[in-house]
Amino acid sequence: MAQLRMNGHRVLEAHLQNTMVKAIAGSMVAYEGQVQFKKASFGGGEGVMAGLKRRATGESLSLMECGGHGVVYFALDAQDITIVDLNNDQLQVESQQLLCLAGNLRTDVRFTGVRGVSTGQGLFTTTVAGQGQVALLSAGGPLIGRQVDHQNPLVVDPDAFVAAHGQLNQSFITDVSWANVIGEGSGEPFSLRWDGQGVVYIQPAER
Repeated sequence: MAQLRMNGHRVLEAHLQNTMVKAIAGSMVAYEGQVQFKKASFGGGEGVMAGLKRRATGESLSLMECGGHGVVYFALDAQDITIVDLNNDQLQVESQQLLCLAGNLRTDVRFTGVRGVSTGQGLFTTTVAGQGQVALLSAGGPLIGRQVDHQNPLVVDPDAFVAAHGQLNQSFITDVSWANVIGEGSGEPFSLRWDGQGVVYIQPAER
């Protein structure tokens, strides 16, 4: 399995030994060794329904597969990078916060609800499951990980949410008084509530 390592806070190294990783197209800044690059699929299944799911939530992000023997360096827009290890468990993540996937991982797109009755806007999340490593991007500084347990749920601004790792359930809070106070949004503002056991990652800067 390829190994992901940090080189500072904003550069990721993927060490390949006749192995491969998937990364956001355009994020490779340098490489050493014998490495081949080709277009890769994002996942989420095949067919018309899978395509609709991906388009509905911006899952048309282009991925590239980097395979061979050597070291590939990744960075994107000077954003901070955090590596999350998966051990046959699942990560829920905003697709634009994904940088690189290494190991025996599968991705999918899952419907999580409707934003509001008046808008009818569907909300989706990307899931990454299996054994391996996931490199996440964050704007404004390093990711902030908040522990969640059954006695201490967490409510977050959806524009600051990056990922959730563990046995966590997401629900919506639509009566958001802070959004009205600072003049955010129109229609029916909402926040994300996380219950269960795990870690929720948020970024210091909102999207």
